[in-house]
Amino acid sequence: MTGGGTMGAGRTGAGGGLLVAGTTSDAGKSVVTAGICRWLARRGVSVAPFKAQNMSLNSYVTREGAEIGRAQAMQAQAARVEPSALMNPVLLKPGGDSSSQVVLLGKPVGELSARGYHAGRQRELLGTVTDCLAELRRTHDAVICEGAGSPAEINLRATDIVNMGLARAARLPVVVVGDIDRGGVFASFFGTTALLSAEDQALIAGYVVNKFRGDVSLLEPGLEMLRDLTGRQTLGVLPYAHGLGIDEEDGLRVSMRGAVRESVVAPPYGDQVLRVAVAAVPLMSNFTDVDALAAEPGVVVRFVDRPEEIADADLVVLPGTRGTVKALRWLRERGLADAVARRAAEGRPVLGVCGGFQVLGETIEDEVESRAGTVEGLGLLPVRVRFARDKTLARPSGKALGEPVEGYEIHHGVAELLGGAEEFLDGVRVGAVWGTHWHGSLESDGFRRAFLRRVAADAGRRFVPAPDTTFAALREEQLDRLADLIEEHADTRALLRLIEDGVPEGLPFLPPGAPTAPHPTQEPTR
Repeated sequence: MTGGGTMGAGRTGAGGGLLVAGTTSDAGKSVVTAGICRWLARRGVSVAPFKAQNMSLNSYVTREGAEIGRAQAMQAQAARVEPSALMNPVLLKPGGDSSSQVVLLGKPVGELSARGYHAGRQRELLGTVTDCLAELRRTHDAVICEGAGSPAEINLRATDIVNMGLARAARLPVVVVGDIDRGGVFASFFGTTALLSAEDQALIAGYVVNKFRGDVSLLEPGLEMLRDLTGRQTLGVLPYAHGLGIDEEDGLRVSMRGAVRESVVAPPYGDQVLRVAVAAVPLMSNFTDVDALAAEPGVVVRFVDRPEEIADADLVVLPGTRGTVKALRWLRERGLADAVARRAAEGRPVLGVCGGFQVLGETIEDEVESRAGTVEGLGLLPVRVRFARDKTLARPSGKALGEPVEGYEIHHGVAELLGGAEEFLDGVRVGAVWGTHWHGSLESDGFRRAFLRRVAADAGRRFVPAPDTTFAALREEQLDRLADLIEEHADTRALLRLIEDGVPEGLPFLPPGAPTAPHPTQEPTR
C-alpha cells in the first residue's frame, strides 16, 4: 500500500474512493480532504480531489481556462496534480440571497434561484457529476471526494448529488467529520447517521473528530460509547491546530489569512510594520488575494467595514466581489467611498482587484450582473467598465515593477482604459491608486516585495519586505502540516482499507432513519 500500483486492484479499472462528509457546513471537510490527499501523495499514491457541487465565491482558473472552487485547486495542490474542471463539475456562485450563477464544467451556464436549482436542474446534473468522478477514478489510484453541508439535510435528499446521492451512485464509503470545538459532536454524529435512510446508513463507515483540545484519553469513553451505539469506529481525533484555519471550508482557510487571524504576526524585517485594511464588501470574492500579503513578516492584515478603520492603514485593498454595483453602493453608504477618495487625494496607497478595480473607475455599465444600467464609479482611475455577458477566464502573465508576475482573471466587467495613466497588470495606476483584474498577482514573490516597497515609500513607513519569504513554500508547509495531522492522529490503516476495498459489509442501521430516498437514477417519489 505504499505506491500507486497497489490501489484500485480488483476494481475493473476504477481507482479507490472515499467521501468526506460533515455534520455541518463548516466542520472541516475541505481541509480533511486536503490532508488525506497530501498524505496519500506522500505515499506515492496517484490521488485526485473531487467535489461534485460547491457553493463558493472563491474560485480559480485552471490552465485550460475552467473556473472551479479555490478549495478544489488547493486540494489538487495537496494531491500534487494539476487542477481540472473534472474535480469540481458544478460551482454555484451566489449573487444574492436567493440566486446563484451556475458554472458547469468550468463555464457559466446561467443564473438560477435556489428553488429552481433544487426543483429539477440539480438532478439533471447527476450524470455529468458521476461521469467526471468515473474519469478521475479511471486515471487515478484514489479519488477523495468532499461533501457539502450535511448529508442529513433530509429536505434536499431527493435531489442530492454531492453527499449521499453521490455516495450511492458511486458506491463510496463515507466518513463524517464533526467539529468538537463547537460542542455536541457525539449528538451530531449519532443524529446525522440516524436521520439517513437504511440504504444511506449502509455507506457511513466511520467518524473523524476535528479541532479537539486537551487530553484525548478523556474523550475515549465517549468514543467507545459512540461505537457501541452506532457500530462504527471513530477513525481519527484531529487536534486543534493554530494557523491552519480548519474551522471553515468555503474561504480556503488553509491560507495565510487564517494563519494571521489565529497567531501572532511575525516581527517585521525592517523597523516598522505595514498595516493593510481590506474592505469587507458584500459578496466578497477571492479575498485570498491578500493571503500573500499576510504571509509577509510585519504585514498586519485586517478586514474592515468602517471609515475610521482605514484611517491609520498604510494600504487599503478593495477586493473582488460578485456584486460590483452593490459593493459600490455599500462603500458609499458606509462612508468608505469618501475615505478612499481622501486617501487618493493625499497620495496614500489604494489597491483595487477585479470588482474593487471596477468601482475605482469613472463609470460602470451593467446590464448583466446587477442590471442597474450606467452607474457612476468613484472616479479615481481613468477607466470605463462595461459588463459583458461572456465571462473572462484567463491565466495571464507579464511583468510589473520590473518583476515577473502571474495571475488569473474571472470577471464579466470589461475595462476600457481612457489614457493618461500608467498601465498596470492590464489595469491602470494613477499616483498611489492601483487597479487590476488579476487575482493572485501578489503570490509572485519578487513582484509582491517590489509592490510593498512602493507602498511603504508612499505611506512613509520604514517597512522592508523580508528577502526570503516564499509564498508557495509556505503554502506547501501548511499542506504538509495537514498531512501530518492525518498521519499522526488518524487510523490510516482503516482509511486505506476504505479507499481500497470500499464500503464494509454489515454496518448496522440506527433507527428511526429517514424515508427511503430514491436512488439517484430514479425519479423521486411524490
